[in-house]
Amino acid sequence: MTKALKDKIIESLTSILPIALIIIVLSVAFTPLKAGTFALFTVGVVLLIIGMGCFTLGADMSMLVIGEKIGSAMTKSRKVWLIALLSFIIGIIVTVAEPDLQILAKQVGNLKPEWGFFGKNLLIVVVAIGVGIFLMIAMLRIVFRIRLSILLIIFYVGAFIASIFVPKEFWAVSFDAGGVTTGPMTVPFIMSLGVGVASIRSDKKGQSDSFGLVALSSVGPIIAVLTLGIIFNITKIDDSYYPLVPPDDTRKVAWDYLCGFGDYALEVLISIAPIIVFFLIFQLATRAFHKRQIAKIFIGFAYTFIGLVVFLTGANVGFMPVGRRIGEELAKLWGGWLLIPVGMIVGYFVVAAEPAVHVLNKQVEKTSAGAISSKAMKYGLCIGVCIAIGLAMTRILTGINIMWILIPGYAIALVLTFFTPPMFTGIAFDSGGVASGAMVSSFVLPMAIGACHELNPEAIMTQAFGCVAFVALAPLITIQILGIAYKRKTSKIKRTFLSVEDKVLEYEVD
Repeated sequence: MTKALKDKIIESLTSILPIALIIIVLSVAFTPLKAGTFALFTVGVVLLIIGMGCFTLGADMSMLVIGEKIGSAMTKSRKVWLIALLSFIIGIIVTVAEPDLQILAKQVGNLKPEWGFFGKNLLIVVVAIGVGIFLMIAMLRIVFRIRLSILLIIFYVGAFIASIFVPKEFWAVSFDAGGVTTGPMTVPFIMSLGVGVASIRSDKKGQSDSFGLVALSSVGPIIAVLTLGIIFNITKIDDSYYPLVPPDDTRKVAWDYLCGFGDYALEVLISIAPIIVFFLIFQLATRAFHKRQIAKIFIGFAYTFIGLVVFLTGANVGFMPVGRRIGEELAKLWGGWLLIPVGMIVGYFVVAAEPAVHVLNKQVEKTSAGAISSKAMKYGLCIGVCIAIGLAMTRILTGINIMWILIPGYAIALVLTFFTPPMFTGIAFDSGGVASGAMVSSFVLPMAIGACHELNPEAIMTQAFGCVAFVALAPLITIQILGIAYKRKTSKIKRTFLSVEDKVLEYEVD
């Protein structure tokens, strides 16, 4: 166990260190930080490394194991109503526990329907219901063997039609919600569900169909938030921009983190408790795990809890203020145009720091039997997110309407589904949800908010928000292009092999 944890921490160190070095260079060369803010950041880096290591180990020991077992058990039951009901419940439970959604809800502020005040919890509840419904649809798609691209086209076209009937402030928040919902808590569970369901199918498309659950689960929040705006006539979104007050001394730094640990420990405990209860009910009903496995799973839950608390505290207390401050300072230099290259550099490396990305890459490599390497996936995601953050910063500077980028972007992504192998379609749309995780929410989004507040404070809801949506969009295109290249490469190898085989046969005949 000690060696496994050590390996995970080393892995997280190599992921987060590049971002930390970029921030240090920026703080020295362009955006000087006060000593208190830099102290928060330094401690935050250490906590992120430890937190990610503990979380990924815990996810391997608990979430992945439970998800696969539940997925296969649901499908073996052959009861469509049971698969639908359990998928809906699981979708809600894991979404409420999703840390990325909590981070976004905190930064969005309060939604105010004309008939009452509900605050950030309204966004969380609506998004959770959306994920529940669409995870149910995704599971039934595997059972009934419906082509993923057909559902994606229907639902994304429906989302863009629905956006016509809501205020423009809802556009960015809705698509951001779709990106952040599938994060470090949701992805391991949902992806393992798909693997479990596909594992009992004997047809060739079983493994391909194991992908796509995250993709459809990412659409749910978009449509759910847009529907909220249409039905309940949300009259206002109060952004929660507040002035930063850096700590004066090390005692204040320690106090900020101490308060953070307490707050996030309670949040994570409340969030993860329903998953544990669901696991216990499942175990009582099926007796799927023996005592030794149960003990290992609970140790995994402990690692998951500790990892999430440490990670969230480091991200929110240490990284979020630094992101805001760097955004504000970069916006003051050369008319803010430095935001674009800096954003692209950060975007390239930020993917490697996402816990859920590691889960996806390993799952892809395992399912494809090494045909699609985690290295190729990593580079595809890095390039896509690099371009996405560059576009997000360009939009802040120019005021471009978000739909001018989202509509053609999704149109290209949906057209590519007809030319790329089905497995790559599922992987690409899964990657979109996975890439836009905790690091994007806790660093990139605050950087965009800080820059927008400096350049155009009235447009935070329409211009700053949306960068998560761009991050979710980019891999849809880059990974499918990777799929087309992979298809051509394998076709060429196949043709070469057949040609050699024909020549051998011809020689034998002669």
